[in-house]
Amino acid sequence: MKTTKFFGFLLLLLAANYSFAQDELQITAKDSIVQSSWIVGVGFNAVDDSGNVFDGLFNVGQEWNIVPFPSRVSIGRYFKNGLGIEAIGTYNKYKEGNIIDAVVLLEDISYYGLDARLTYDLNQIIGQTGWFDPYIGIGAGYTDANNLGRGTYNAVVGFRTWFSDRWGLDFSSSGKWAMSQDNGATNHIQHAVGVLYQFGIEKGLSNRGEEKLELMAAIEKEKQRQLDSIAEVNRLKDKVLLTERLEKERKEAALAAAEKAKLDALNKRNEDIRSRIENLGYVYFDLNSSAIKGKSKTILDSLSVIMTEIPTLKLKITSHTDSRGACSYNDRLSQRRVDKTKDYLLSKGISEDKLVTEAYGERMLLNECDDRTYCSEEKHSVNRRSEFVILEF
Repeated sequence: MKTTKFFGFLLLLLAANYSFAQDELQITAKDSIVQSSWIVGVGFNAVDDSGNVFDGLFNVGQEWNIVPFPSRVSIGRYFKNGLGIEAIGTYNKYKEGNIIDAVVLLEDISYYGLDARLTYDLNQIIGQTGWFDPYIGIGAGYTDANNLGRGTYNAVVGFRTWFSDRWGLDFSSSGKWAMSQDNGATNHIQHAVGVLYQFGIEKGLSNRGEEKLELMAAIEKEKQRQLDSIAEVNRLKDKVLLTERLEKERKEAALAAAEKAKLDALNKRNEDIRSRIENLGYVYFDLNSSAIKGKSKTILDSLSVIMTEIPTLKLKITSHTDSRGACSYNDRLSQRRVDKTKDYLLSKGISEDKLVTEAYGERMLLNECDDRTYCSEEKHSVNRRSEFVILEF
């Protein structure tokens, strides 16, 4: 019995020490890692095809070939067991004057590669982290380099470093061995760096998170053992307190759920009203005209139906002209248009206190068609309009 109590004391002491030394003893976002996902990447590639894989490996100036724009795209699926399947497309250009197949190139030659590979996340062996993923892999593909097409066997080593659950960088080097060298095709190395984006993410706990979870479970078990010992003495009292607490929580939860449902319904209703009015579109006018006709009448008829259905709805009507004509004339014309728009709604039984109007003339054009810009009639017509802005509902 004494041994059990001593063990429990040590466990609680360890939990307190863990909490104060690092952070609160609870599972947080920092304790989770991405375990499986889709990854797409865009970046750059450099090809070393000097004819000798290791000789002059870092002779970037004469033996590496790089283009000054993104030249590599990839997409892959990565699984919980550490395996990944990836498809990669690359483009490059062998530069005139570089050493290719041990010969100085006399002209630029395009490079194309399409590869598939199977990779393994080394964190499965060395331990998971949330930001660093070294990997190795093998694969095969087809490459057209130095005007020689060849199938290739590939091997890759690289690592990914993550800035968030979504974004990261990828660094890798791949050896590519020609399946057949009968046509003179040689082996070469391809280096790559790129930006990665993850989606379709499935997450799990990191090693640290698993440790915290195990410690939390052990602590909870010890706490429960101690509580069970006390509960036998105070069983009846605890039962009453527990019943009262549960009833209070139930009532609070029911009240919160009712308030949330009420707010959700109100927000949905408001959004439906806004969408219905926005979907009606604008009332448009002919040149130098304030007459309501055609489709514009249909729009106003529909608007009046909505306002009749919703007595609390209050709108602001704004009317506009195109840029042609004098500003003072356009101010008067837009005033006539807003008045005609309002009068039409009044004729449909809409109360005047539900409508506010404002005429803007040519001061709020929807496009570039001002006094200094020539535009077609079609473009000018876009600006001859009445709009509706919800003020209250």
